[in-house]
Amino acid sequence: MQIPDVTVIVGAYEAMPYLVRCLESVESQTIGADRIEIVAVDDGSTDGTGEYLEEFAARSAVPMRVVRQANSGGPSGPRNVGLGMARGRYVFFLDADDYFGDEALERMVATADGAGTDVVLGKVVGVNRGAPQSMWSATKDRVDVYNSKVIYTLSAQKLFRRELLERLALRFDEDLRTGEDALFTLEAYLRGAGVSVISDYVCYYLVGRDDGKHVTKSGTYEWRFDSMRAMMELIHRLEPAGPKRDFLMIRPFTVGMLQQFGPGVLKESPEVRRHKMELAAPLMDAYWNEGVARLIKVAERLRLACVAKGRTDLLADHLEFVRAKTLPDVVRSRRGDKLYLAYPHFRDRSAGLPDSVFEVTVPDWHGDKRIERPAAAARRASLSRRVARRMRRDVRRLKSRLSAG
Repeated sequence: MQIPDVTVIVGAYEAMPYLVRCLESVESQTIGADRIEIVAVDDGSTDGTGEYLEEFAARSAVPMRVVRQANSGGPSGPRNVGLGMARGRYVFFLDADDYFGDEALERMVATADGAGTDVVLGKVVGVNRGAPQSMWSATKDRVDVYNSKVIYTLSAQKLFRRELLERLALRFDEDLRTGEDALFTLEAYLRGAGVSVISDYVCYYLVGRDDGKHVTKSGTYEWRFDSMRAMMELIHRLEPAGPKRDFLMIRPFTVGMLQQFGPGVLKESPEVRRHKMELAAPLMDAYWNEGVARLIKVAERLRLACVAKGRTDLLADHLEFVRAKTLPDVVRSRRGDKLYLAYPHFRDRSAGLPDSVFEVTVPDWHGDKRIERPAAAARRASLSRRVARRMRRDVRRLKSRLSAG
């Protein structure tokens, strides 16, 4: 049999009626039915999902195999089953709630083949829900994982070269109840032959379910800590200590730890807050360091510093200050080479928070104004002056030539 270009893996649980549009979007792909296949896994649905999959497979021009199994409790099991059955050069994990843009697979395959990359990110937009945005600024055949926004989209809805997945024996961790796709995708980013980004065409529509049953809305905070721990361990295993590791570690601290200690924590019981601090303590001890901290904005870094110290009292003071929409004073060091944002407990000896926690080390915002480190601002000003001098010099030369002529 001809090897298809793409195996579309659809894990489905209680997916009706969203599944109808999902499968229609595969059938309408401009790449053509002869270049794709579908492997669909019904994970113990009771709403007619399995029956519809079999009906669609019987009439569709796209080759399709259907597996019906007892409920596994999460998306990892069905995805792993589908991956084990895949024959395509590439695989794409399509959630049964979502759907493709018509040209999605054709564009992604052409990009991967042309650039020789192992992962392709096609632009995602939300339908009745939010979607990641920061990584879609430009279409690029190859991006630097360590100097881009792609680490902020680690969902499984991407094109993966199957040879990479088989060579690494890469599968979804079925022991994790959430965040299993982030581990899978990040490892493919770091161990693959490159990542491409398609930003000039919407490849994927991420659908918010009206019935509120979307899996990302469920789960406990304990599951979130399990996910954070797994990602931090993965980064430390794959990336040596240094600036690259520090950059990657921003992801689990800002998209993970911060969410557990946001304003909502003020409404939680003392028992829950204490338990969260207990879960966070070993992660902060093992993975939080100055290199990571300096890559994070002051308000967020301060929250994490309070967590690292186990100080719920300091954390509460900071969250109340932010919730009141109060702006901290901007304080310049005596030498004028550093700026600080004077949030609560700045230079309060009893709090034990060093000045470095409050220092502006990356571009930050104060009200509606952008703050940069003095050294960075000086470099930008110096560059502007050099450009202005060069332009004036070129104008003088042009005038001289015109007058001589």
